Amino acid sequence: MIAAPVLLALFGGDRFLAASLETMRLAATGVDWGQADTGYLIRAQQEVAKLNPCHEDNYYLANGLLTWGGADREGTEVLRQAMQCRFWDELPPFFYGFNQAFFNKDIAEASRALNLAAQRATGNAAGFRKLAVMLQAESFADEKLALDYLIQQRDAARDDPKLQQMLDKRVVRLQGLVDLRDAQRRFEADNGALHDLQQLVESGLLKALPDDPLRLGYELRDGRIILKKMKVAGVEDQS
Repeated sequence: MIAAPVLLALFGGDRFLAASLETMRLAATGVDWGQADTGYLIRAQQEVAKLNPCHEDNYYLANGLLTWGGADREGTEVLRQAMQCRFWDELPPFFYGFNQAFFNKDIAEASRALNLAAQRATGNAAGFRKLAVMLQAESFADEKLALDYLIQQRDAARDDPKLQQMLDKRVVRLQGLVDLRDAQRRFEADNGALHDLQQLVESGLLKALPDDPLRLGYELRDGRIILKKMKVAGVEDQS
C-alpha cells in the first residue's frame, strides 16, 4: 500500500490520475478469484479516497467488498466521503444510509442520507423516501431486506464475474445470518433467551451452524446474533 502523498508525487501532482491508477492496481493485487485481501483493500481504498473521494469505482468496491466483508466502518467512511463529493449521485447516500441502518442502527442518520438520495434521484425518489419512512417505523426485518439488497448488487455485477463471485460470498454469509436469526426467534418462543449459538443445533432447529465463506463467522452479542467483524492490525474494532 502506497500513501496518498507518495502517490501524488509519483504522478506529478495529478491526484485524479493517481486515484484511478491506484484503484486499478489495488483491484488487481488485492483481489483473487472469490477472495479479497480485506486488510489491504481497507488501507488502499482509504488512500484513494484521500486523493479523489469522488472516484466511482472506489466507493462501489468499498461498499461491496469492505462493508459486507467485515469492515463496515471503513467501507461506510469511504461512502461518506463519496456522498459529500459526488453531490449529483444518489447511490453513495443510498449505500451509506442503508449501512447506517443495518450496521449501526442509526435510524436518524440513515433517514437523512436516504432523503438526500431522494433529492438527487432521477427515477427512484419515491423508493428512497419510502425506505426512510419504513426505517423510522421499524416495520421490517432488516436482515431480510439487507439480503434482498445484496442479492441485487450481486446480480447487477453479472458483467464482472470476478466481482460477482466475491459478492456471492457476502450473500451466502448474510443468508447464514437470516437463518440463524429465524432459528433464534423460534427457539426463544419456546425456551426463553438464547445463550449460545450451539443451542440452535442441540434443539434441532438447525442441522448445523451455517458456514461463513469469509471465515469470520457469527456471534451472539447482547442477545442478538450478528456478523463478526474483521480485525485489522492498527484499526480498532468497532463495538
